[in-house]
Amino acid sequence: MKADLKPRDLGDFSELRIVGSTGSPLTADGFRWVATHVKSHIHVHSISGGTDVCSAFVGMSPMLPIRAGEMSCSILGADVKALRADGTQCPRGETGELVVTTPMPSMPTGFLNDPNGEKYRAAYFADYPGIWRHGDWITLTADGHCVVSGRSDATLNRGGVCLGTSEFYGVVESSTAVSDSLVVHLSDGTENGKLLLIVVVKGGTTQAELETQLKTALRMRLSPRHVPDEIIRVAAVPHTLSGKKLEVPVKKILLGADPDDVCSRSSLIDPASLDEYVKVREHQSSESPRTK
Repeated sequence: MKADLKPRDLGDFSELRIVGSTGSPLTADGFRWVATHVKSHIHVHSISGGTDVCSAFVGMSPMLPIRAGEMSCSILGADVKALRADGTQCPRGETGELVVTTPMPSMPTGFLNDPNGEKYRAAYFADYPGIWRHGDWITLTADGHCVVSGRSDATLNRGGVCLGTSEFYGVVESSTAVSDSLVVHLSDGTENGKLLLIVVVKGGTTQAELETQLKTALRMRLSPRHVPDEIIRVAAVPHTLSGKKLEVPVKKILLGADPDDVCSRSSLIDPASLDEYVKVREHQSSESPRTK
């Protein structure tokens, strides 16, 4: 999509039946792009899971309807529910924590160098004892479809309203000026906190042009609450080997953590991509917080 490629003009896709997508939930625009530029009347299978379980929790089935931006069912063997903070189950249509209430065969039983299991329990079971919390927001629809809307531990809370990170990326990365992005919310003791939009920008776009374009798009397509306090240019957004953005580790670095304490560099596509965020943190405390 970003490269403006049109695969259907490049080859014969008459035998193609299914296109799969993972790394992060495919946006509604992504579904429509496949139908327009790859092949119409095709099953687009977006799935969401975790490397730690070597599997997916929710995904698609050839026997169920395909709706843009949604996943059609829980994967076989995954007892997926949406829970509120108090542990009660969300009614259909309400966004909550993605949890798995029955053990799956592929779940890890512990971590290396964690003899008492403290890190393991803290990672998955601290919020809901005995229930696996994966750290994603999920909304289950009336007919069993679902929408995964970003990491719950990277929640953007503006004036008491929770915003999903995937909403931002769908708008920001549709801009021809942006090749990648990351959004982070930092608490500063006020009601709204500080919302930072971090972007990798293609050449030729000035900061003023970038801010006008992105802030207008976010305000019009989402809401005024989605407009960032600052837009910061970087050389790279860190991604895991499976393509996921490192929202939580970057937030921890911006709050003062050492990059080597927040994640394993061997799990990143570009191990050096974390270092730039130390410089971003330093700029945040200076008079001119933006970095190029």
